[in-house]
Amino acid sequence: MSKNHLKNNAQILSRRSGIYLFSVAILFVFIGMLTTVQPAYRFSSTLITEWTRDIDGFVFYNLLGMENRSFKQAFPEDRKLPELSNVIFQIATNLKPNDPRSLLGNELPGFSIYDSDILIAGEGTDYTNLPIESFPPLEEVLRDREAIMEEETEQPIGEPKEEVKQTTGKRNVVFIYNTHNRESFLPYLPDTTDPDLAHHSEMNITKVSDRLAEALKNKGIGTQIDHTDIGNVLDEEGLEYWQSYDASREVVEAAISTNKEIQYVFDLHRDAQLRKETTKEINGESYARIMFVVGMEHAGHEKNLQIATELNALIEENYPGLSRGVVPKQGAGTNGVFNQDLSENAILVEFGGVENTMEELYRSADALAEVFSDYYWDAEEVQGNP
Repeated sequence: MSKNHLKNNAQILSRRSGIYLFSVAILFVFIGMLTTVQPAYRFSSTLITEWTRDIDGFVFYNLLGMENRSFKQAFPEDRKLPELSNVIFQIATNLKPNDPRSLLGNELPGFSIYDSDILIAGEGTDYTNLPIESFPPLEEVLRDREAIMEEETEQPIGEPKEEVKQTTGKRNVVFIYNTHNRESFLPYLPDTTDPDLAHHSEMNITKVSDRLAEALKNKGIGTQIDHTDIGNVLDEEGLEYWQSYDASREVVEAAISTNKEIQYVFDLHRDAQLRKETTKEINGESYARIMFVVGMEHAGHEKNLQIATELNALIEENYPGLSRGVVPKQGAGTNGVFNQDLSENAILVEFGGVENTMEELYRSADALAEVFSDYYWDAEEVQGNP
């Protein structure tokens, strides 16, 4: 080997070593800056999520492949790594070069809702009438308001259409709770017209939960219901309304830990959509429509999607048009988990809207109880349980 060749190799090695050492030094300086800067100026996880959520997932998959080549064996042959310039452009501007919705969503108020997904669209459901998540100030949620407590809202549940042949006995296999327990309905709040302010300590979604629990028990399905006032919990713990799921999570965890018989977990909500989107006439009677919401930001979401999809199909079969469909939720601006990681059979159900009446809501609760009881007992037979 010639002296010139050895000299060239030495120079190349020297340059590479220099670059490596310089890169390590820069890395340590960057880490030092991140760890010593004042908290107010640090990068938050939310900011990092915003930067990266629109980047093609194939980029991160390739990064894993650089460390573990076994990942590359599963690479689709027709997929190519996005150009570095496009990736940098997306991080810097939050725009996707091949998707004009990303530009319109940033510039036009309300247009960002079209970035949502719909797994199953019920009758009339599209991107313009998906469930609305409102986060009013906690003081508005807790504010005392006049409410009409009509006797018609206390209608007794009807008797079973046929004799109940199966029961869970003393076992309470369904757990019902309300994360947003003060969500109320405008027909019963005479001094309130703003849907975001439709909250009340008594006349609220918990009455629908009580009705559903009663209807399930009438079908032989033991049900445990929780009446924790999450609004008060938030106030006592100094939390904000958007942290409601953190507060209700403790309720669900306590229930599951103390009652090992719980198989299904229902979290009932009221949508902020108006009556035209949340009401359906079936066989001459008016019903409050329902919608299933599934959080996608946890490992077990496929199981939650499965039960929501199956129940949606059964509802459509028995009460066509009652369900508005199944909507998966993830990303910025939403919880993305909804405590559904605590049970593979966790269900979040939007019951009606802000303009529905209790009579309509109760009909829908009875309908869901009827459909769910068929689903439950069929599942028990398949599993060989008595």
